Amino acid sequence: MKKIGNVLWGIVFISIGIIWGLNALGITDIDIFFKGWWTLFIIVPCFIGLFTENGKLGNLIGLFIGVMLLGCAQGIISFSMIWKLAIPAVLVIIGCTFIFKELVASKINKEIKKINQGRKNGTEYCATFAGQNINYDGQEFEGVDLSAIFGGVKCNLRNANITQNQVINASSIFGGIEIYVPTNVNIKIKSTPIFGGVSDKSIRSVNENAPTIYINAFCMFGGVEIK
Repeated sequence: MKKIGNVLWGIVFISIGIIWGLNALGITDIDIFFKGWWTLFIIVPCFIGLFTENGKLGNLIGLFIGVMLLGCAQGIISFSMIWKLAIPAVLVIIGCTFIFKELVASKINKEIKKINQGRKNGTEYCATFAGQNINYDGQEFEGVDLSAIFGGVKCNLRNANITQNQVINASSIFGGIEIYVPTNVNIKIKSTPIFGGVSDKSIRSVNENAPTIYINAFCMFGGVEIK
């Protein structure tokens, strides 16, 4: 995902550089600073985020807002019309995101449900207006439920014994969860973001036979980081 983001940002800067250079040479006369050009600072990052981030909802809403503001600056639509359409449009985007996510991630959903139902150890950690540091050094990891509500949770699995597929159910509401994973596992993510998201910054070797950790995340004005 990070490589795709770098490529897309590279294309953006190359395009701007070429247009600027052609204008300077008098070959073209493309106005870079058109009416509403500042909305590109909203539109471009949100558009790239659709391809590089696991949480799409926030980027879709941001993209909608950016396009609407550009339309206002260009005189295509009025600000009063945006206010009328804003809430129904956001609700439609949220609904479509949930439907699309369920259709695409049905296989992952089934595996997560299967593992959760077969779990023997219902370990749970919750940080509310506080912090939790969890370390599984030398321990057998059998899945865990993590909740951060106006708080933070750090879960270190780098030296844990992971022999089979496991699930981490992570809920972040106005909080943050950091999960440190070993290099010899696969990671699959299912996230339900509402103005939040999951970012995967981990470095792992690709091995189809290695156990998989499923990250089942719900983020509302919060985030989950995999490191």
